[in-house]
Amino acid sequence: MVPSTGPGASVLIRFLSLTLFGLATAACSAQEFEPGPAMVAAANPHAVEAGLEALRDGGSAVDAAIAIQTTLSLVEPQSSGIGGGAFMVYYDAGTGETTVYDGREMAPAATTTEHWLDENGEPLGFMAAWTSGRAVGVPGVIAMLAQAHADHGDRDWADNFTFAEALAEDGFEISPRLHSLIVRVGQARDVSTTPDLRDYLFDDAGTAHPVAHVLANPDYAGSLRLIADDWRNFYEGPLAEDIVEAVAAGPVPGQMTLEDLANYRPEVRAPICREYRSWNICSAPPPSSGGVIVNEIMGMLEPFDMAATGPDTAEGWRRFIEASRLAYSDRDAFIADTAFVDVPVEALLSDDYINTRSALIDRDTAIPSIPAGEPDLPGTSHFVVVDSAGNVVSMTTTVEFLFGSNRMAGGFFLNNQLTDFNFNPLNADGSPAANAPTGGKRPRSSMSPTIVFDADGAFELATGSPGGASIIAYVSKTLVGMLDWGLTPQEAINLPNVVGRGDIIRIEDSFPAELADELRAMGFTLDANRTENSGLHIIRRLEDGSLTGGADTRREGVVGEP
Repeated sequence: MVPSTGPGASVLIRFLSLTLFGLATAACSAQEFEPGPAMVAAANPHAVEAGLEALRDGGSAVDAAIAIQTTLSLVEPQSSGIGGGAFMVYYDAGTGETTVYDGREMAPAATTTEHWLDENGEPLGFMAAWTSGRAVGVPGVIAMLAQAHADHGDRDWADNFTFAEALAEDGFEISPRLHSLIVRVGQARDVSTTPDLRDYLFDDAGTAHPVAHVLANPDYAGSLRLIADDWRNFYEGPLAEDIVEAVAAGPVPGQMTLEDLANYRPEVRAPICREYRSWNICSAPPPSSGGVIVNEIMGMLEPFDMAATGPDTAEGWRRFIEASRLAYSDRDAFIADTAFVDVPVEALLSDDYINTRSALIDRDTAIPSIPAGEPDLPGTSHFVVVDSAGNVVSMTTTVEFLFGSNRMAGGFFLNNQLTDFNFNPLNADGSPAANAPTGGKRPRSSMSPTIVFDADGAFELATGSPGGASIIAYVSKTLVGMLDWGLTPQEAINLPNVVGRGDIIRIEDSFPAELADELRAMGFTLDANRTENSGLHIIRRLEDGSLTGGADTRREGVVGEP
């Protein structure tokens, strides 16, 4: 156990990476809970019902997470699935410990730094990379869930697969959102080049299956039965062979081998935690950039009276934008897999460094240019579960871009997560990029599953979102909204999304026009009228011990109680 630091400490950082069978935890004060309220917030009603069924059957938050993930893989395949990866932040109410389970995909052993260069030494275009076998990383979510279940599961492992298996056999009605994204992928590319996706989601004429079409997936049901019998069946045997065969198919085949699958291990890590006012914010460590960069954004905002400049003021948003721009520049420069590069976590979150960066925000106009800082260097679905014992799961899970690689094995889509590596292995100055690809490396992520504790170490809230690199901005927005602006979870989710990364600030089409004009007058360049596709889900514990939650109406999420 990593010892807890008291509420008076200015910085609370705990960062440790250990093997699958190690132990990595951050401890807050253990809480004594009588059986209490439970809640699930996730991106699809079927997935919420799967989680609630697990809780009603005596399952833990981790059991519910397994049921939710296996269901999302079926009903929301454009976003996440068992062919991808995830980060889970888990709070154990009995011990007060917070643990991160890292199920991020890994590059096959044969991967080199030239992975994304073409025959002329130029970076491959994203559209060519997206559906390539070269884009598929070794999936990690099943191994990660197996480890979390071994540590914190209450139901039998196999019981957590029955909901999704039955739904796959019987079929489910295609939702409006899933239909719209099937249409979108058909418009974006020639789906005849990915017959798995075409045959599953389109009719014989090449038209996307309509809303309410009942989509059954007996192949996926069969895969779930194999995994329910033994999770290693995902990584060894016939299912693993199907995965390798799908990755090896053209065009641009990948290099994944059966040995790569058999050798995959999740990591059990300590979270990145830092105090913000009277709260302690904990999230995922590298290779996720979420824990570092969300905490860096919040740390830079702490010197300012954010409560006095609420969401109806341009000044409040100006500060948020500048903190985001500064932190994102550090993300791009420094964050990668710590097994391969030295990531200056402690330096980036130190008081001295954050105060230096925060001072740049103390102005009336936009910062003209935002380079990465110089720390002192010593060295895409989201859901939340609280069970009746007070244990909490905040988990962000993804297959990367729109139906992952569009390649299927065993009835599920395989990720295209290796596109999260830098396509050019060198920085502009010729130095090696921290996030360059290489064998066995986990690509940098922006997944930011977050749990917040109050000054006494008690669970206060959990939040997170899908959204690629914009996840960090989405999650930070909800933290400012709830902790500084006094909003409910749903109100914080409903705030317009604002993504300050670089010199062009992306604002959602719901952002007030008068505030946008004020920001332009301050010198910001805005990319307005955008649809920022967050998928935020939040559960918060109120002072009386009851739970309240929020689900992002930009997707099809709901909140449910057993």
